[in-house]
Amino acid sequence: MPSSSQRQALLRLLAWLSPAFPIGAFSYSAGLESAVVEGHIADGNGLSAWMRLLLRDGGLRNDAILLIEAHRRQSAGGELTDLLEMASALAGSMERYQESTRLGEAFVKAASAWPHPVLQRLNGPVAYSVVVGAIAAAHGVDAGDTVSAFLHAQVQQAISVGIRLGLIGQTAGLELLAGLEGEVLDIALEMQSLGLDDLGSASIIAETLSMRHEAQYSRLFQS
Repeated sequence: MPSSSQRQALLRLLAWLSPAFPIGAFSYSAGLESAVVEGHIADGNGLSAWMRLLLRDGGLRNDAILLIEAHRRQSAGGELTDLLEMASALAGSMERYQESTRLGEAFVKAASAWPHPVLQRLNGPVAYSVVVGAIAAAHGVDAGDTVSAFLHAQVQQAISVGIRLGLIGQTAGLELLAGLEGEVLDIALEMQSLGLDDLGSASIIAETLSMRHEAQYSRLFQS
């Protein structure tokens, strides 16, 4: 049976990665809006393929690696400054940089409801994935649980974007979420054995669409 501290850590993780956690994630699409507008994604199958690409070879893979590295460093009392700088440098566009750092700053502010000295180390523009990893480690949340929940939350957010853009309905969205569970768990397990030398992506179209979104005439999302 899990200990009281393990159950407490789980409750905190559920709170931090809930859609209701006040960081404004609902206002970002990470370029997905442009992918829909420009016809790269037209249905649920296309959205599923898009998410699998980002999980396996794109920005979400890098985010997961950065999260795990932040968790490791915080657990060992290591430095986070250079990791935060690297995470910011990896943003593929201005909007992606703003998305990551705005979410990161909002996460730190909201997580202050659970006071901890780690919050003092996370000042200024801070990447979302790094602060999630560091704060989770500071509160004793398991790294595997954290990266699994983080990736699952990103998939949920993308599906929510798809629903709001009229790409799929709520029932299809739930079916897509269920269908990606295995992918999320596999990626989360794989990421735990990787490090900064494994950073990289092969999602050029996704990164380009994020840049194109900056000049898109009409849009619902900030990225």
